[in-house]
Amino acid sequence: MFTVSPLGRIMKKWSDKYVIGLTGNIGTGKSVVRRMLEHLGAYGIDADAISHRAISRDAPCFDAILKTFGSYILSPEGQIDRKKLAQIVFNDPDALAKLESIVHPLVEQAVDIIVRRTTQKVIVIEAIKLLESNLGALCDAIWVVYANPEVQLSRLMHNRNMVEKEARQRMASQVPQESRLADATVVIKNNSTFDDTWKQVTMAWQRHIPTADSQPIPMSQPVKLSLGEVNVERAGPKQIDEILETLNRLRGSSNAVSYEDTMSDFGEKAFLILRIEKNPMGILAWQVENLIARTTEILLDPALPPAQYLPIMIREMESASNKLQCEASLIFVEENLAHHDALWSGLGYEKASPSDLSVMAWQEAAEGSMPDNTILYFKQLREDRIMRPI
Repeated sequence: MFTVSPLGRIMKKWSDKYVIGLTGNIGTGKSVVRRMLEHLGAYGIDADAISHRAISRDAPCFDAILKTFGSYILSPEGQIDRKKLAQIVFNDPDALAKLESIVHPLVEQAVDIIVRRTTQKVIVIEAIKLLESNLGALCDAIWVVYANPEVQLSRLMHNRNMVEKEARQRMASQVPQESRLADATVVIKNNSTFDDTWKQVTMAWQRHIPTADSQPIPMSQPVKLSLGEVNVERAGPKQIDEILETLNRLRGSSNAVSYEDTMSDFGEKAFLILRIEKNPMGILAWQVENLIARTTEILLDPALPPAQYLPIMIREMESASNKLQCEASLIFVEENLAHHDALWSGLGYEKASPSDLSVMAWQEAAEGSMPDNTILYFKQLREDRIMRPI
């Protein structure tokens, strides 16, 4: 169960926002909890992902890090090799402090820009060094995610493909988990299933943010088409039964998914449901990470013409992505939808391979998210990128 203790923050930089600072050690499942809060209506910021982005060759910290640590840390492609850099800083506290002195100010600046630009009133900032940086003092509440050490170790080895020695080294390089608990407004114990953690997060949300609406978020005004009234809504874990039924009906029995797998998917993505006269007739699986929207699955009822109904879903995904300040949209399309070239070009998308994309963060997102046997369609959503070269 979650636990609660009062905590007064000393600063209020974002006076019109309620800001949750989310932290926890490696392998505790912070990102899963952040996405749960996003399902409940919060705007999520992954400060750790921003820090990774800040060291790319096309980002502000690149030159300073290269000057500090030398060309040894470069990959053959001329990018900073994070594994080489990690080998240095996680074995040398002074080197880690130097790296953080370069990266943290830029991350804090980027977070400030994002918080000020968003119209959402509840913000969650995920950062492993939240309490050690200036960000912690700016938050209205501190949520700490805790996991037993054996659970951490298992996640690092299975989810991040670390060998046991490396995983234990990374765990040992961080402050003890218990040291974070004294500053916690809420503690989430993430040792078990998605369902168990979801219940804890929902209870804490209802207690601390009583006015928040955790019902499905309508995404559009209904439109009238030949088959009836059409609208798109965002569906969360409370709609798991309907999502599961829709996925399995449109996928077919050979590609059916289980309840457990679909609940686990909520730790990574959201679902948009296309309804005709309130009946679910299409579904889109979509996630936003590091200001990049990624659509990994689109399913339409065979009775629906893609040229008429697919644009409705894509525009609603883009509308939601724009509200989340996304810089780019990546859509991974199976062959049955990929041959509609005029449809995709009409929506402003171009067919691409990950290596074609001009920003390293976009390339990495495409390479890391692209399902097998799909085709990538790309669209830039905004010009004013958060992490652009100085």
